[in-house]
Amino acid sequence: MGTVTSKYAQSAALFDRGQQSLVGAVNSPVRAFNSVGGNPIFIDHAKGPYIYDVDNNEYLDFVCSYGPMILGHVYPSVQEAIVKATEKGYTFGASTQKEIELAELVKEAFPSMDKVRFVNSGTEAVLSAIRLARGFTKRNKIIKFAGCYHGHTDALLVAAGSGLVTAGLPGSAGVPKEAVKDTLVALYNDIDSVKTLFNQFPEEIAGVIIEPVAGNMGVIVPENNFLKDLEMLCHQNGALLILDEVMTGFRSKFGGAQDSFDVTGDITCMGKVIGGGLPVGAYGGKAQIMDCLAPLGDVYQAGTLSGNPIAMTAGIETLKVLKDTNPYQNLEATAIEIEDALFHAAKAKGIALTTNRFGSMINPFFTQGPVSNFEQAQQCDTEQFAKFFWGLMDNGMYIPPSQYEAWFLNNALSPQDIDKACEAITKAIQNL
Repeated sequence: MGTVTSKYAQSAALFDRGQQSLVGAVNSPVRAFNSVGGNPIFIDHAKGPYIYDVDNNEYLDFVCSYGPMILGHVYPSVQEAIVKATEKGYTFGASTQKEIELAELVKEAFPSMDKVRFVNSGTEAVLSAIRLARGFTKRNKIIKFAGCYHGHTDALLVAAGSGLVTAGLPGSAGVPKEAVKDTLVALYNDIDSVKTLFNQFPEEIAGVIIEPVAGNMGVIVPENNFLKDLEMLCHQNGALLILDEVMTGFRSKFGGAQDSFDVTGDITCMGKVIGGGLPVGAYGGKAQIMDCLAPLGDVYQAGTLSGNPIAMTAGIETLKVLKDTNPYQNLEATAIEIEDALFHAAKAKGIALTTNRFGSMINPFFTQGPVSNFEQAQQCDTEQFAKFFWGLMDNGMYIPPSQYEAWFLNNALSPQDIDKACEAITKAIQNL
């Protein structure tokens, strides 16, 4: 499993070389393959539903840059728009018409947004949304949920304790206790854990931030009107509901997961999907809240590269294609085929496996029974997953190198590609 063979020789050489100049030879920890073992692969190029590593191995891509490549890689009209945009310049540090055009498209897809502010990443969107919520409510405390990841901002890098509900404890060295003293952790799909915190800290909680469908503890879907109850609880207590749709945005429809669950975010955060995969983030919400931002209000947030014209162009074309082609029925059908392949292969092998799915996001857990929160997700067999991961790699299919990351489908997959993926899944599970 994950041994250095001639198949991965160039990637192994780059990994060794990268150790001398990059921290761990990577720029994001999950890329180091620590949770699956072996050496990480280095990607050279991509086209449609495929990525190719430096050893020229071909893989069906079920990572899709963790979400944004819904149309597949190097989609023709997006590529053409990007090339034309570069001819006008790369960045100006000034306003362009493209920012307004993309904002209008985002607003159309997300009716909960009256106004939008573009930034450069999902992390930046989230930290700005938290600041805005605190500025608007004049309160300091924030509730997040165990297993939900909202970027690496200090205030949200906290871990839940073993009890039902716990105040935040730093989840990373370098995060002082003072940075997370106002962060509270509740349990996903457990509305009583949220009620307990509101009762414990009346009129102190500025907002509750949540992934409407969790994607960083595997795919976890809200149950039993959890999001509707959460929205009502926030408003009863004068707190804002912040929906982190960095992953779920445009993944099930031309819009967000909040539409699917009939819930409205006071502030919504988005990520690189609205930049067609280029570095973009955004947050938006009701005008009354957003107008608290500078230059209209006293909540400061700025960014020289925010609204970068190349990224805006890629985002505009991507969203236009999604709107015009409406690929979501096809993506749903593809996800069902992948889910069925996982189920039947595991059943035939006699392996405990549970699969969760939302739209074109899917995730298998090597565990028996339902997975509806982080505690249950942590009970899965990660060693089994690691073997499964390398089995898929050997059969030409690339998935996230972590049990706790969602798989993302793209609309470039042909029927033959889907058959190939189902065959890879079957073979990988047969060999466990």
